[in-house]
Amino acid sequence: MSGPARRLVVLRHAKSAWPEGVADHDRPLGPRGLRDAPAAGRALASPGLGLPDLALCSTAVRARRTWELAAAAWTGAPPVRFDRRIYEAPWGRLLEVVRETPPEVRTLLLIGHSPGLEGLITGLAGEAEGDALERVRAKFPTSAIAVLDWEGPEWAALVPGAARLTSVTVPRGEKAPGPEKA
Repeated sequence: MSGPARRLVVLRHAKSAWPEGVADHDRPLGPRGLRDAPAAGRALASPGLGLPDLALCSTAVRARRTWELAAAAWTGAPPVRFDRRIYEAPWGRLLEVVRETPPEVRTLLLIGHSPGLEGLITGLAGEAEGDALERVRAKFPTSAIAVLDWEGPEWAALVPGAARLTSVTVPRGEKAPGPEKA
């Protein structure tokens, strides 16, 4: 097999709207999020990254919609599991969820929220390429994608410091001409 034994791709949901009277869990994507989520999907499908074998996604509306729009950019989206534990999870809980991944999954996509995702990335990254780790520590904005590679035998063996943060990207969709709110 070429490449790493395991790859964890972390995607923060796209930019959400803040409609009055809507619970946090139910917030939709805003105009920028509707542009950026498909751009994230195109970035995830880029050569060298490899589409995931499985996606784990928060049940929050903004995360689910990010998944839908990103996966629409691919030919043949992988299976997805929506997991309530990902919503508002600290990084330790996210690690528990990731460790439950079946061993046959080589590339896993995790779609969730700040600040848990940043904690997971910085907690798992024992080393990083270039300034990737400093960038995550400074800010992991909406639609950001981080890629962590590690040589573990199965997901259950993933421990803090075991992975290498190989890249961080922030895909953005084309802005339409004219004024925009949000």
